[in-house]
Amino acid sequence: MSSKKYKAIVIGTSFGGFSVLNNIIPQFPKNFIPIIIVIHLKEDAKSIIAEYLNESSMMQVKEADLGETIQEGVVYIAPPGYHLLIEHDFTLSLSSEGAVNFSRPSIDVLFESAAVAYQSHLIGILLTGANSDGCKGLQSIQKRGGLTIVQDPQTAEAPEMPQAALNMLKIDHILSVDALVPFLRALDEAQSEELP
Repeated sequence: MSSKKYKAIVIGTSFGGFSVLNNIIPQFPKNFIPIIIVIHLKEDAKSIIAEYLNESSMMQVKEADLGETIQEGVVYIAPPGYHLLIEHDFTLSLSSEGAVNFSRPSIDVLFESAAVAYQSHLIGILLTGANSDGCKGLQSIQKRGGLTIVQDPQTAEAPEMPQAALNMLKIDHILSVDALVPFLRALDEAQSEELP
């Protein structure tokens, strides 16, 4: 891992999430810190989201594979029907255990495992969605000193998910979709400048 303060970003989204990801992912530079995403999809859906986003993005966008090591410059997306977890050695694992918050993949499962692995070196982002998945995960990130961000519910196609997090936690930053990438890029540039 690099010596940067923040070493990974986890993103959770549900209803309306694809349009947001299609907006933000192409804006990240090629060698940005790794981004790991759960978007709720029907389990029998053949996901073409990674393939689609990869065509318009500078970062490599791919569906997560079991056992692969998380790398800078890559966006990993949970495959439909599998929970995506981050192990202590910063590899990815997949689980077909039961749904959590009626979802598999579950945002909470990703966020909680990432919080344990990355501790305070993690940024957790909750975007548009129509349930409360991700709230407990953001709480885990916050407890370990990570940074928490939610999409401004007023700008969300489905405001329930970010609003549930705001009702439960004191979130570090509430941002519109348009403000999200400039904020993250500025944060990454600032921490890069601080390195010796």
